[in-house]
Amino acid sequence: MRSYGQYCSIARALDVVGDRWTLLIARELLLQGSCRFTDLKNGLPGIATNLLSNRLKELEEAGLVTREDAPPPVATVLYSLSDSGRALEPVLQALGLFGLRFMAEERADDAFQARWLAYAPEWFVTDADPDGPPAVIQLAAGGELAVIELRDGEAHSRLGRADDPDLVLEGPPRAVLGLVNGLIDLQRAERIGLTATGQRDLLARLRPAAREAVPAR
Repeated sequence: MRSYGQYCSIARALDVVGDRWTLLIARELLLQGSCRFTDLKNGLPGIATNLLSNRLKELEEAGLVTREDAPPPVATVLYSLSDSGRALEPVLQALGLFGLRFMAEERADDAFQARWLAYAPEWFVTDADPDGPPAVIQLAAGGELAVIELRDGEAHSRLGRADDPDLVLEGPPRAVLGLVNGLIDLQRAERIGLTATGQRDLLARLRPAAREAVPAR
């Protein structure tokens, strides 16, 4: 097993999760829950089948991933995070918040999936008006759909389409996520392709953690 050979908790953690793709595998298992190998691979565009198999085996040996044979009609192996694996959630949140500062530009060959659109507000946004009425914001970016539900001072997010949203934010991922995460303001977002339809005042209720961690542009 590759090791940094250091008696340091950071080095020991990187011995286990520092290889390429490993933390993204944890991200997908955290977002998808128990899933099949094919579902996991579909959530990791660009990973080779044999590399995913090797990484899953390593994570299982390290006690971060479990596997079980699902009964019919599924009748296949399901992979899940163990309790130790789920303990990576705050690590991934911290990495995600740190990484927002590097998302000012989209690259033409970057993949984008709805799950990634949904987890960003769930992890990085709160409701600035806890006494305000419940509100629903529809996000549409790169052909993917997600919903933010504001209530009781929190922002909850999910995949899919809202029946009757109070506000719709549609445009390229850079514009939608940039606005929601506090990296850019509404005027900047509109200049790069965002369309905001409905109750624009709801944007004032979005309190992104990025405003504290990353200077807005």
